[in-house]
Amino acid sequence: MTAYFKNIKNGFKPKNYINYVVITLFLIISIISQPKTSTTTLLANMGFAIILAVSLNLVVGFLGELSLGHAGFMCIGAYIGTFISNQIFDAIGSKLVVLILTMIIGGLIAAIFGYIVGFSALRLKGDYLAIVTLAFGEIVRDICKNIPAFGGAMGLKNPHRYGNNLYIVAFVVALIMLILIQNLIRSKHGRAITAVRDNEIAAKAMGINVTYYKLFVFVLSSFFAGVAGVLYGSFNSIILYGDFSFNKSIEILVMVVLGGMGSINGSILAAALITFINTFLQSKLPGDLSALRLLVYALILMIVVIFNNAPALHKYKEKYSFSALFAKVYGKITDKFYAKHPEKKQARITDDSAAWNRVPSKIKMDEVLSTDILPDDKNNDTDTEDKRDE
Repeated sequence: MTAYFKNIKNGFKPKNYINYVVITLFLIISIISQPKTSTTTLLANMGFAIILAVSLNLVVGFLGELSLGHAGFMCIGAYIGTFISNQIFDAIGSKLVVLILTMIIGGLIAAIFGYIVGFSALRLKGDYLAIVTLAFGEIVRDICKNIPAFGGAMGLKNPHRYGNNLYIVAFVVALIMLILIQNLIRSKHGRAITAVRDNEIAAKAMGINVTYYKLFVFVLSSFFAGVAGVLYGSFNSIILYGDFSFNKSIEILVMVVLGGMGSINGSILAAALITFINTFLQSKLPGDLSALRLLVYALILMIVVIFNNAPALHKYKEKYSFSALFAKVYGKITDKFYAKHPEKKQARITDDSAAWNRVPSKIKMDEVLSTDILPDDKNNDTDTEDKRDE
């Protein structure tokens, strides 16, 4: 047991936990500062966007499949969660308990639909998969619009709106989601998922169940999209089908592309940035001018694509990326620490349980390295006899 915890200590990398610390500190500071109503609205929308962006990045970035129906799963969670909340609120009475129950139920129902869609759609690839998921999102939206129990075209009313403190729940859910997804990606299952993304044929040849992992990732992503929809529905007094249009799916996809596909920290930053830009432009561009924010999204996306793919900018990308800056700062800190405590550095090197000189084997490594360097007497006699025969 001691060796197990020592290996965890030696394998500890601060960069793997920096997002947990940042989100926790951000949440604590926001609670202490007691922000205004407009700020809590912005924070809540950021929390929803982070959940949606990271969950979609699981499909697009780590699995390598293009999905354009993420808003459809969010729509399912919003309508189902609000409908169930209206039915059970009087019996329970606690807003927090009702919210937790509806998040679980709404997320599970969205996951079931994700399994149904993914079982057939994930057999397709490329543009065909994108078209199927896009059609699913539009079908779900139209069905919710025409169900009388969901309010029809007038929308589903939510008389039990959670309130301005919902951003706290949203960030707590986002933190739980990050813990689950990051541990999944760093596990053997995460390596299997990325193997499917890199080369599906090679993954099959290595014995990876490609269908299982595709469905698993799609269902997990759908679950968190449904949870985000429940949170969105709990924050608003009325749920309208127009809030889950194709543009919403594109907005979430832009967050993933802007932050970098396969980068969880990038998705978090991009979700917060685009939500802030969206809120800022809506307040500064009244009326029809607010549609210009879509032009801003397009410009941002074009700049990111050019920056990521232009060969002339490749050296600047490596030099000024977040990972390079973090490695530089972290390297300076560790160098100063080890300069003051050189014994710590030596202990970290010698305590490596996987070092070659600590792995038990039948033949010592020194013997392997010295084998056949100097021939023995028997080999000398054999060589001499061979020469005489010649």
